[in-house]
Amino acid sequence: MDEIVQFIQMCGAYFLATCDGDQPHVRPFATIEIYKNKIYLQTGKQKNVSKQIGKNGKVELCALDRTGARWVRIEGSLVNDDDVAAKHFMLEHYPALQSMYSETDPNMQVCYFTDATATFYSFTEPPRVIKLH
Repeated sequence: MDEIVQFIQMCGAYFLATCDGDQPHVRPFATIEIYKNKIYLQTGKQKNVSKQIGKNGKVELCALDRTGARWVRIEGSLVNDDDVAAKHFMLEHYPALQSMYSETDPNMQVCYFTDATATFYSFTEPPRVIKLH
């Protein structure tokens, strides 16, 4: 799991795809951490991405390294976590968010992956699959 998050963080940003009915939506994200042995990300509950995750937690994440030769995809479901400690953890790791959110802000949302699979891809090696618990 550390390898997956470190790779994504090294990329600087990743793209998260959600569904809204039969229409996919993709947007850039930069918040990703491991907390309590799960991969977490952060957003705002007022955003469309949050509403889409609430209706259908199945998402896909994709991050491409800066060389353009390696990438990782995570497919799975996101689960909301309203635990103040989880929100505090994300704010600690992303201090820039502290001007927009607080751990008690009802708009702040943290989610974690469940039933997920990460696959590393490369133009020179076969895909490598890691099942997340």
